[in-house]
Amino acid sequence: MRRSLRRRLAAIFVLLGAAALPGLPAVAAAGDPNLFAQLRAAAPAANPHVLGLAARAAECARAQGILDGFGHLAVIDYSLPSTQPRLWVFDLRRQRLLFEELVAHGRNTGAGLAERFSNVEGSRMSSIGLYQTADTYYGSNGYSLRLRGLDPGFNDNALARAIVMHGAPYVSQAIADRLGRLGRSWGCPAVREEVARTVIDTLKGGALLFAYYPDRKWLAESPFFKCGDGAPKRAPVVATAAPGRPYQG
Repeated sequence: MRRSLRRRLAAIFVLLGAAALPGLPAVAAAGDPNLFAQLRAAAPAANPHVLGLAARAAECARAQGILDGFGHLAVIDYSLPSTQPRLWVFDLRRQRLLFEELVAHGRNTGAGLAERFSNVEGSRMSSIGLYQTADTYYGSNGYSLRLRGLDPGFNDNALARAIVMHGAPYVSQAIADRLGRLGRSWGCPAVREEVARTVIDTLKGGALLFAYYPDRKWLAESPFFKCGDGAPKRAPVVATAAPGRPYQG
């Protein structure tokens, strides 16, 4: 009886969290209500609408055969100002939040607020959508994590653009307090240097990263919001980067 009640409450939270923002297309976020409830309980400061969409996208990726299973999920809410923690990293197996962190966006994406996104090389903008983490390497910004964009047209050039997660000295609360914003990357989700290695090692090797912004086109077209709507299954792809690819940061 109690389990049934918990499931009903979780489903209600999904519906509430999935309510479309004014002027945006309604996207059902009802993937696994248990996953949504888990994320919501672990990160009460995060927007439930964003967590609901992240849960749906993650479950859709697994249903499409992109992943056999996943243990970690990172969520970035680019609708928040860069001075606020807007990166959450969840351990799904242990059902807990591991990190709640500041994260930078691209130089041409905006100043304190993210406003513009691109999938184009040289744009120096961030990209939205669902990613799968790949391997690590040492680049001009130190220890870094490659990201493979899974959303066609929105972030699937991430490997070619060298959009990676790395630590950066311009990401800190002191910088946010002094400038009223974080420093900006060339499109990479840069984090504090003090936590970069731990966050990267947590996520490397196939975790999911969901980067959100209330973009009408993406919400309407992403295949990860269309499971159950006849979306075709996609085969897993091994993430690789071109040898000698210049690092963009």
